[in-house]
Amino acid sequence: MKDFFIHDCSVQENKVITSTFVVVSKQVKPKKSGEPYLALTLGDRTGQIEGKMWDNVEEVLDAFEQDDFLKIKGLINKYKNRFQLTIHKLRRLGDSEIDYSDYLPKTTKNIDELWQTLAEYVASFQNLHLKTLIQAFMSDPEIVSAYRNAPAAKTLHHAYIGGLLDHVVSLFRSCDLICRNYPQVNRDLVLAGAFLHDVGKIHELTYNRSFSYTTRGQLLGHMVIELEMLQAKLLFVPDFPPELKTLLEHLIISHHGQYEFGSPKLPMFPEALLLHYMDDLDSKMESMRALFERDGDQENCWTSYSPSLGRPLLNTAKFLAPKPIPVPEPAASELTETLPLPDLDLAESCEPAPAVLQPRVKS
Repeated sequence: MKDFFIHDCSVQENKVITSTFVVVSKQVKPKKSGEPYLALTLGDRTGQIEGKMWDNVEEVLDAFEQDDFLKIKGLINKYKNRFQLTIHKLRRLGDSEIDYSDYLPKTTKNIDELWQTLAEYVASFQNLHLKTLIQAFMSDPEIVSAYRNAPAAKTLHHAYIGGLLDHVVSLFRSCDLICRNYPQVNRDLVLAGAFLHDVGKIHELTYNRSFSYTTRGQLLGHMVIELEMLQAKLLFVPDFPPELKTLLEHLIISHHGQYEFGSPKLPMFPEALLLHYMDDLDSKMESMRALFERDGDQENCWTSYSPSLGRPLLNTAKFLAPKPIPVPEPAASELTETLPLPDLDLAESCEPAPAVLQPRVKS
């Protein structure tokens, strides 16, 4: 079991730590002198950190690759307001030294309960064709296992084990509520689209050691994979209306909403537009939550800059929290008190009475 996790950086700042990490990415770059240095992205279940190794690089260049696990000794410090690890020593871990649960983040929610919630929504479908189709996906053991464990993305949102299921259940809840406000919208069609819109992620992403893309995922992307998966499952749903199939295909290929975000088509009917905006909203809200959690140890109300959102974020909970009332500095006159004159019997005293008693300063 690791005794240091990346979310502990704030309490270990400017200290040398020894811990284990998975290599998310590995790059060899030249220093100004022309000598190589290592630029790594290291991960564990609590996040990621940039690692730089400046010295003795030639000795370890070929000792490990991306997705390997390393034991590292190095200094935790900040660069441009972000924590980084300056690596002094490293070695590759053997399989017997690895506890995989230490390295991949996982949803804190109950997977069985999330899956049951999804099944209950699908059972409520009025459209028998859509219900039969989605239940065909949910009865496929291979799909079930992957759908319950896959992340929803590599880094942008719900990037953790169980993230896809968490995201889709959240989408079902949001879409179900919004559809009540727009009775002209086909609720079953929207929810079927929500189930299918990212199902291809189970083949696009790999998540055994770290989150990365499969070769098929890199070459095709999850939308193309989803169209193939849909076609394969429709073979087991007799008499499925071709018009309904076309609508599902459009929901899949338009859900990113804009050409520059990878959609080959813009949403062209209400259900497609609703799904796009709910998907975009859910992913951005999760990205914000994760950023607040990552920067939770900062006293500042503002987070660090988010490249995916294109802005820093204001933590309104911190901003609105009651501020401590400053205690005013005591006035100089309040810092002293005068001792009472002693009750002296001058007739018996062998010392003369003091002319003036000096004030005593409060400690």
